Amino acid sequence: MIELDETTKNRIAKTMPMLAENQRRKFLGIEALGLGHGGIGALSRFTGAARSTISLGMKEAAEAGSDPKARPSSAGMGRIRSEGAGRKPIEETNPGVTEALEALVSESTIGNPENPLLWTTKSLRNLQSKLSRQGYRISHVKVGELLKELGYSLQLNQKALQVGEAHVDRDAQFEHINAKARSFMEEGQPVISVDTKKKENIGNFKNNGGEYAPKGTPTQVLDHDFPIVGLGKASPYGIYDVGENEGYVNVGIRGDTAMFAVQSIRTWWDEMGCLKYHGASKLYITFDGGLSNGSRNKLWKKSLQLLSNEIGLEIHVSHFPPGTSKWNKIEHRLFSHISKNWRGRPLVSLAVIISLIGSTTTKKGLRVRCGIDTNEYEKGIKVSDEELEELNISRHEFHGEWNYWVSPSETFA
Repeated sequence: MIELDETTKNRIAKTMPMLAENQRRKFLGIEALGLGHGGIGALSRFTGAARSTISLGMKEAAEAGSDPKARPSSAGMGRIRSEGAGRKPIEETNPGVTEALEALVSESTIGNPENPLLWTTKSLRNLQSKLSRQGYRISHVKVGELLKELGYSLQLNQKALQVGEAHVDRDAQFEHINAKARSFMEEGQPVISVDTKKKENIGNFKNNGGEYAPKGTPTQVLDHDFPIVGLGKASPYGIYDVGENEGYVNVGIRGDTAMFAVQSIRTWWDEMGCLKYHGASKLYITFDGGLSNGSRNKLWKKSLQLLSNEIGLEIHVSHFPPGTSKWNKIEHRLFSHISKNWRGRPLVSLAVIISLIGSTTTKKGLRVRCGIDTNEYEKGIKVSDEELEELNISRHEFHGEWNYWVSPSETFA
């Protein structure tokens, strides 16, 4: 049995880390040729390399030495791997894994599970585990790489944590919304996500964020945030078309009421929806469960009945579970981009607000239209139980207080 001397051991130990994979193999092959019989075993014991690898290196080294035409490449190194060698792409070794991953995250994406929101609540290891159970061989590291390719990313903190215990049917409600939204879109029916963006003071006030300008020339704004008499506040009510990636924002100046909310949806339908969904028979609306479009707001339901009668559509409604208002798709697909578009810009007038909202776009193709609503909406309107009973409302068997639909009615006007 051959034993390597210290000089040979030192030479090998210092040289190996500097070589690429195929170079190490050939280097060991050359060493083995020099050592003669028993050299392969000695080198294998010292380096841990497989005997077959060293034997292949001997063959390659011998062939290279016997070929007078063999020349290194212009870089002096040649190819590191043979043509076609190396790890195969994940889609080649695991066909369909990307689609399977996207299906998993689209059902758990924070904000609204109908479609991906570009960030997910499931950990890489949990996703890897679920994919493994479906028969895909993939590491959690590769899952992260695929998510990045699909447009997902880690995000800063969001106000998405619920105070207190989550509703026992929270996840089931999102699954219900997911299934229904997909069904509507597959049928070519409109699906919209709606909400009111936070009210904005109109005037030369500080707006968080910054924009590029010559050094030392910041925009001068007022040193207080008290509303200016005569200008007041703007209440942007947004409608986000899930299937078309389009938004409409109705900017009100008289307060956020149920009638204002429904008027905003009516304006979207008249100006955009009816053109995109000519021949539609129903409309699906998703939103949170409070304020102007709350699940217990009687005026909201009465106003929806009037809208259903006017446009002739069956209006289906799903409220998000309690404590999940920040999970609304419109927050992440529309409002966040509007906020980015006007960061650092004082909202000095309604005209500026309309212009900045209407010019909002994204690389994903988001388009936004905007209008001003100057109507006066009376506050404190009461709807009696008798009036509510006259509405043509049907409740779903699963949480009818969250999921219901309003059908056109000839008896209610």
